[in-house]
Amino acid sequence: MAGKNVVDGNVRKKNKSLILNAAKSEFVIHGFDGASIKRIAERAGIPRANIHYYFADKTDLYQQLLDGILEVWNSSYDTLNAKDDAKTALTAYIRAKVMYSKEDPESSRIFASEIIHGAPVLKSYLSSDYKSWVQEKVAVIQSWVDKGQMDPINPYHLLFLIWGATQHYADFSVQVVAAMNTPKMTEQDYEEVVQSLTQLILKGVGIAI
Repeated sequence: MAGKNVVDGNVRKKNKSLILNAAKSEFVIHGFDGASIKRIAERAGIPRANIHYYFADKTDLYQQLLDGILEVWNSSYDTLNAKDDAKTALTAYIRAKVMYSKEDPESSRIFASEIIHGAPVLKSYLSSDYKSWVQEKVAVIQSWVDKGQMDPINPYHLLFLIWGATQHYADFSVQVVAAMNTPKMTEQDYEEVVQSLTQLILKGVGIAI
């Protein structure tokens, strides 16, 4: 019985992953209103009924997709900790955010679209968990200012600058490659992005490179 439960759990996890990945592409291309459960099922290569087995409706699917994106952002790509010095932490954070734009641009675009449309699903999150997370990071940055590790700056605007600069390469990738006159960005291109943004941002807040 225990073995069967493990197998069932693995199947459930695999199927949900297939559906969420297919939904990610569908929501990026068509937005929430234009997204179709039928097309999501076709992208996932499973019967439409299987989606309704795991998700109540399109809104539930979209909500769980956003929850997964935020969970990754707030754990795997969170290096702004007071135990590290400002230079080390900011350098790691900028790299992590650029590489996330490279590795999972669709997640960034879905989040951006949600915010641009007034955050209808994330409104509660933005006024609760998100606000608490931001306050923690603001306090960390302010501690670096107080210790003289960086110039006196508004921590909020530093965070906004890093987010905007790094996520630009995911959210506006079509514009980026057109401007750079290249079919797609290479590994070397992303390394140059990391180097350039790190230099610009650290120097801008008074941290020696």
